[in-house]
Amino acid sequence: MNSPADPPTIPYEDIETVTLDIGNTLVSMDFDWIAAQCHSRGVLCDAELLRRAESAARPSFRPESGMDDEHVAQRVFEAYLQGILLQLRTMGVQYSTSEPELIRELTLAMQAAGGTRRLWSSVMPGVPEALAGMRALGLRLIVVSNSDGTAEAILSHVGLRGYLDGVIDSCQVGFEKPDPRIFQQALKLAGSPPERTLHVGDLYAADVVGARSVGIHAILLDPFGDWGDVDCVRLPDLPSVQRKLAAAQRT
Repeated sequence: MNSPADPPTIPYEDIETVTLDIGNTLVSMDFDWIAAQCHSRGVLCDAELLRRAESAARPSFRPESGMDDEHVAQRVFEAYLQGILLQLRTMGVQYSTSEPELIRELTLAMQAAGGTRRLWSSVMPGVPEALAGMRALGLRLIVVSNSDGTAEAILSHVGLRGYLDGVIDSCQVGFEKPDPRIFQQALKLAGSPPERTLHVGDLYAADVVGARSVGIHAILLDPFGDWGDVDCVRLPDLPSVQRKLAAAQRT
C-alpha cells in the first residue's frame, strides 16, 4: 500500500492527455490589485505576502458546490478571502477593520471591478512556455474548471485559449470537481483513456480526489510545501510538470 511518503508512481512516458485546473495552475488572482485594495483599507501587505498567504490557506479550503449560483460563487470568494486574512494574521499583519467588514468591502470591490474575470487575470510565470512545450510533445490539453461560466472568457482574455484543445466549465456541463462526471467529460472530449491522462490542479479534495475517482493520474501543485504528507505527487508549478513529461519522452 502506498503511504503519504510514497505517492503513486505516474507513468509520464505513457501520458497522452493533460487536464488542467485554471486557478493557481494557469492563472492566479491579481495579487497586486488585491494588495492595493487591502492597503487602502489599512491592511499593509504586498502582493508577494498575499501570494504566500493564499497558498498556505489552500489545505483548509473546502470547495462549495453550486458555482453556477451567483450567491454560492460569492460565498466561495468570501471563504477564500477569510482563509487568506487568517494566514496574514499568522504572518504578523495587523489591521483594525473587522474581518467580516473587510471581506464584504473586498467582495464589493471585486464585483465592481469586473468580478471573476477581473480577479483571475494574472498568467502564472512560465505557463505559456509550459503549455507550448506540452503541445510540442504531442499532448492534448483540456481545462477542467469549477467556474461560474467565465472559464473560456478568462482564458481568451489572458491569451491562453489557443494552447488548449478544449475547455470544460462546470457551470456549462452541470458537474463540479470532484464529481467524476466532469472528468469523464474531459476523457470523452480528449478521446483518451484514464490511465494515459494526467490531471494538474491545486486543491486535493477537488483535483486529486476527483481525478482519481475515474482512474486519472493526478499532480497537486504545492509551491511552498503547505500540503504536508498527502498521498500524491506534488510539484511547485506547471513548468515543473512539463519538464517531467519532456524528460520521460527523452528516455
